[in-house]
Amino acid sequence: MAASKAINPDPRYSKLTIGVCPDQWGVWFPYDDKQVAWDKALEEMATAGFSVMETGPHGYFPTNPRLLKAVMDEYGFKVVAGTGWGILHKAEAWADTEAFFRSIGETHAAIGSEYVVHLPPMYRDEKTGDYTDDKVLSTEAWNLYIKNADKLGRIMKEDYGLKMVLHPHGDSHIETEDDIDRVFQATDPEYVGFCLDTGHIVYGGGDPMAIARKYPERIEYVHIKAMDPVIVKKAHDEDWPFVKANLSGASVAPPAGLPEMRELIETLADLDKELYVICEQDMYGCAKDYPLQNAIDTREYLASLGLGVL
Repeated sequence: MAASKAINPDPRYSKLTIGVCPDQWGVWFPYDDKQVAWDKALEEMATAGFSVMETGPHGYFPTNPRLLKAVMDEYGFKVVAGTGWGILHKAEAWADTEAFFRSIGETHAAIGSEYVVHLPPMYRDEKTGDYTDDKVLSTEAWNLYIKNADKLGRIMKEDYGLKMVLHPHGDSHIETEDDIDRVFQATDPEYVGFCLDTGHIVYGGGDPMAIARKYPERIEYVHIKAMDPVIVKKAHDEDWPFVKANLSGASVAPPAGLPEMRELIETLADLDKELYVICEQDMYGCAKDYPLQNAIDTREYLASLGLGVL
């Protein structure tokens, strides 16, 4: 871990390093006029008291490593991870996925990052909610998903020195606890880690604390966020696409929603391992003046529970 890590006076929490990514500012895409401009978001992230960064959608921040490092240095950020969507279950998509992740790897290895977060492609469009893929993968497609996850993780590790972590997500093929169990049982832990996204696990009907306790050795990275259980239940009962759930306010700022943050942070501390814990809140389409104070409030609340410092 880096020297920029915030040191909590209680050593129980000293291995947990809080960070931020563009999702906390409502950013889902490299370019979108509904989103805060990257330079404005970066300035506000620093103002909110963060110093550890996951860069989010590749292309939102500069991808030239010299420029990326310069702008992050200007605001006092250490970049610990890059992020990318990539199709793994279709043979014809492999070349594009590999090329895209190599681009992420080249940028982030050059500036000393440690992780790359693999976001599974959603089976419903992120803006329209229309189905774009099968909701349930065939056995053949799932087996290819696992094979290519291992393959991509090996490339990231051997060619770029980055550990790839798979990320669960609403409206994706890694959503429920059963999906996550299958991933852990099938993937090679040397090349494939797991990003414990607490909000998306709740959205998928799971318990992030139970998963962390069941698979402590596989939890290598964390996205900390909360979901409103009432809206989540309505979304599933009425088969909403995730984009509708997002626009309906499913993702909320703690202490609202689930998981209960005190129990979650205690569970993470119990793992007794170095972890980056990255703040997120899915709110694409939010007012551009909303994220700053919301992020300040979230960071300060989490600090009151031992994650980071006030």
